[in-house]
Amino acid sequence: MEISVFKEELFRQGLLAGFTEMEIFVTSARDFSVRVFKKEIDNYSLSEVWGLGFRGKYQGRMGYAYTEIPDQQSVTLLIKDAKQNAIIIDSTDDIDIFAGSNTYPKIEAFNPDFSNISVADKIEFALNLEQEAYSLDPRVTTVNYALFADGEGEVHIANTKGLDRSYQRNGGASYVSVVVKDEDEVRTAGRFVVGNKWECFNVAELAKEAVEEAVSMLGAQTIDSKEYPVILRHDVAGGILQTFSSVFSAESVQKGFSLLKDKIGETIAAQTITLIDDPLLPDGAGSAPFDSEGVATKTKEVIKDGVLITYLHNLKTAKKDGIPSTGNASKGSFRSPVRIAPTNFFIQPGDLSYDELMADLDEGLIIISVQGLHSGANPVSGDFSLGAYGYYVKNGKIDHPVDQITIAGNFFQLLKDVTRIGSDLKFGMGGSTASPSILIKGLAVSGK
Repeated sequence: MEISVFKEELFRQGLLAGFTEMEIFVTSARDFSVRVFKKEIDNYSLSEVWGLGFRGKYQGRMGYAYTEIPDQQSVTLLIKDAKQNAIIIDSTDDIDIFAGSNTYPKIEAFNPDFSNISVADKIEFALNLEQEAYSLDPRVTTVNYALFADGEGEVHIANTKGLDRSYQRNGGASYVSVVVKDEDEVRTAGRFVVGNKWECFNVAELAKEAVEEAVSMLGAQTIDSKEYPVILRHDVAGGILQTFSSVFSAESVQKGFSLLKDKIGETIAAQTITLIDDPLLPDGAGSAPFDSEGVATKTKEVIKDGVLITYLHNLKTAKKDGIPSTGNASKGSFRSPVRIAPTNFFIQPGDLSYDELMADLDEGLIIISVQGLHSGANPVSGDFSLGAYGYYVKNGKIDHPVDQITIAGNFFQLLKDVTRIGSDLKFGMGGSTASPSILIKGLAVSGK
């Protein structure tokens, strides 16, 4: 059944069944990935997924249901399941279907040229990536990952209040991970690239960065336990920001799961920090003209010069606080309820290069990888304790690689302790959360 016909029939029968407001949220996606190992295709997948989430207000409560087949039987089941869900749901929150914003922004999130890249070219890219990594250094014993993946999708939202909008986006990612061995010592390193322009995917550059980093960690040793000034490389800083991003959600604040409650207008970070949520970022993985409730999106400064400006809101949390939604309603899939999530979420870059940041260190560390972000970080308290490795810096230059250390601190204090910000903002495999490299005036480091 055509989606327009399905929608009209669903809304017609829903009204007859007693629903006063209704909405459909439709997603479609095509995903491709190829991974090679020792010059052969190790994994190949191509999938297409379509799904429709339905929600409607019945007897003053919102009920939910979903389907993956747009036929007459699904119409009946959606209405039945959503009605039962509305009857038994415990929440007393007053949730409304949104009629639509006055205007919607235009976004650049879909590149048709990227969608036309042939499967053969993608496979060749992955094969060449593996071959290039092996060729760069005789100590490369294994390329355990050489992969390329891409996907494209469409989001469509429509309701009984007249809203009917859709948008498309696409993008790809490549990752290479290498193992190097020198006598009995083994080191591993990886590099990735994301984007929706084919020219972003450079075999030579990607392989070179991964191999050079793995080789640079040969001879790593632990260091004395004490507090050090620390540079968190852009990928590490971005990973930490992503782990603690929920503290900026109004839902977390209202439920008492964020220490930022009642902090609007207060200084919560160093003056060097401006934190941006930008759903209009060209080619951004989180770019969208509207959120999962149909609210028009907009660029916003969550922190400006260290001051907390706003939480991230959906319609429900905004209504509780008596303010407009920030357009951050999010659904993980058509099956999911409405939550809150950032879009393209990043710390505004500064003017200093990576080398210029390093030159500021008389003695300190550069952290290039951390382990345990999911188990060693507490978003409620902000505390973290993470296994890490990187480089010991002396007089502004790398002295030697460092491993078998743990860095510990608190996210909220870390924001206050940022003294310098790099210019190397780079979105990674996580897609929509990023940071440039940042210099922290001090973190506790446990070594020997």
